[in-house]
Amino acid sequence: MADSLRLTLRIDIDGRPALGHGKIILLEHIDATGSISAAGRAMGMSYRRAWLLVESVNALFSEPLVGTRPGGGGGAFLTETGHTIVRLYREAELLATRGSSSALEGLAKKIARPEKNTSP
Repeated sequence: MADSLRLTLRIDIDGRPALGHGKIILLEHIDATGSISAAGRAMGMSYRRAWLLVESVNALFSEPLVGTRPGGGGGAFLTETGHTIVRLYREAELLATRGSSSALEGLAKKIARPEKNTSP
């Protein structure tokens, strides 16, 4: 498959976008950094935006995906449920990519490419 195409997955609940690639990356950054603000910075977003996204994913599931430690510099962490959701999302994404590889290859062949300038 061409490097220019990548399949990403969005999970909708009751017809509304709920969980997608961006939120999963945010969760992965929180896991790596132990901080919502650092995760947001790594993605070029404000702390407020990152916090709102964390609140939205925490509200989606029966248990929170992100926990916080109180106090100055307390930090944040993925809960066991958070780790499970990230793993399941990545597994679904991989299976979807494998299952659609021939279609993606067909799409890649149809992408318009700028002609290379061959003039001296």
